[in-house]
Amino acid sequence: MKTVGYAAHSADSALTPYHFERRDLRQNDVAIEILYCGVCHSDLHTVNGDWGPQPYPLVPGHEIVGVVRSVGPDVTKYKAGDRVAVGCMVDSCQHCDQCEHGEEQYCRHGMTPTYGSPDRITGEITQGGYSKHIVVREEFVLRIPENMDIAKAAPILCAGITTFSPLRTWNVTKGSRVGVIGLGGLGHMAVKLAHAMGAEVTAISRSKAKEKEAMELGAKGILASSDSAAMEAATASFDLIIDTAPVKHDVSIYAPLLDIDGTLVVVGQVGPLEEVMTVPLVFGRRRIAGSLIGGIAETQEVLDFCAEHDVYPECEMINIDQINDAFSRLAKGDLAHRFVIDMASLSA
Repeated sequence: MKTVGYAAHSADSALTPYHFERRDLRQNDVAIEILYCGVCHSDLHTVNGDWGPQPYPLVPGHEIVGVVRSVGPDVTKYKAGDRVAVGCMVDSCQHCDQCEHGEEQYCRHGMTPTYGSPDRITGEITQGGYSKHIVVREEFVLRIPENMDIAKAAPILCAGITTFSPLRTWNVTKGSRVGVIGLGGLGHMAVKLAHAMGAEVTAISRSKAKEKEAMELGAKGILASSDSAAMEAATASFDLIIDTAPVKHDVSIYAPLLDIDGTLVVVGQVGPLEEVMTVPLVFGRRRIAGSLIGGIAETQEVLDFCAEHDVYPECEMINIDQINDAFSRLAKGDLAHRFVIDMASLSA
């Protein structure tokens, strides 16, 4: 299948149009015409080579929403015309203990990311959703609920599941006390999802400048980390803190905010943190953990949850030729919304 996308050709080049071919349909493949693709901070990190050398040319994008155009003969769940989605991974071994209990993101043999990774069968490099089409094995295709606004759904495939998974893992429910560090693409979804689960949510930021916005998202207010008196008063006031800060930072200042047996979950920074002070951990049986995305079943769950509770990311729709400007804006600050590319703007 001949298609077109926008690709990075080096770590310091702009994204430009790129014509390439998708693989022929295998027995269990689904061919999708992409309608919308979200822009994730990890797209920027990846194409810039921040996480290591990349196999350029590289088409980013792992928040994909589209419509099925054709299916392989063994596909049973989808047919042409179905509204579907693809998230951050497109394959895994399917046989290890993690895959068998629905956590393909932790596949013992390594899951296959949607872009920048060798295909498990052919070895060709996967290319992502900043393109007109994608071909994905059936097991990694998700169904868009009938009542979901398809134009706002794409960021749920990454920002949504990345924050939903720890909320589920740490059993957030009505009355849970949840803090969310950062109000960017991940943070604003964490606030919305935790609020929809019935939690008492507090945003944690350097200042209260965005308090009105935080409250509109569902938070009861902002705890300013620069206010030492307020931080002291908030000691032991959270059961769970979701840390969405995407840069190196000091998590030790937040640990005392956790109640006994509380957990701070890092979902934003992939890389080093400041040296951790263990005193609040030891004296409060508190813990610092990390979390990746979720498995396929859990990703379907968050799509269904968002449709049921009318939870959507704050989105700014852009055309594909605005992607380099969007990357520049993303690099300057962690925006409190997600860019979504309208792929109708990409000419074949």
